[in-house]
Amino acid sequence: MGKSPAKRVPDQIIVFQQAGSGQSKIAGIQTFGTAINFAQIYDIDRALPEFIDDPENYISADFSGDLVLSFLKHPDLIDHLVSICRQKKIPIIAAGKKIEGAITPVTCCGLGRLKGLGAYGEQFGVPEYSVILADGVISEIHVQRGASCGATWDVIHRIIGLTPEDALECFAREVQYLCIADPSDFDPISGKSAVHYAGNIHLKAFEKALQAVLRGKG
Repeated sequence: MGKSPAKRVPDQIIVFQQAGSGQSKIAGIQTFGTAINFAQIYDIDRALPEFIDDPENYISADFSGDLVLSFLKHPDLIDHLVSICRQKKIPIIAAGKKIEGAITPVTCCGLGRLKGLGAYGEQFGVPEYSVILADGVISEIHVQRGASCGATWDVIHRIIGLTPEDALECFAREVQYLCIADPSDFDPISGKSAVHYAGNIHLKAFEKALQAVLRGKG
């Protein structure tokens, strides 16, 4: 008998959030991810001043792991956390933020395939689908990679049974209904929000998967 494949040691992820701000992402990772363990979850749930001169009183440097996910909102706390992560050489993802030293995709579904992000980076980020057609309709959709909020998976049941044409017409809209990003947070230059971005990036992933299956039938 051959040897069973060795089980992968789970990656250790540390989360920093404010008043449960990352809870939906944590739930999505727990539901759809594998080989990931939440080593520590720090939740800052007290009222914060506009300016924080002593961020070390809010965030301790006493943590270790493979990856940090930041859902912090206060810029002084984010700056301090990024500084700690740089010293510890732990990659940190802060989606929707603009801060030097952190990985900052527009949304959780905007994370590209980057080295050093372990099991999280393999499973979560820019969506990747495969599609199966039967009798002219979408019969199956499989997710290879998706948004940590779970929208990549949750949208599937809304699309199964549709024709490719109907699916393409509604796919982005259905994802936007599921997206938890703030729809009022518009980019003043493009006029688009993170919700629009999420819908479009999921649509492109679905289009790519659909084109692959249609080429295979050609």
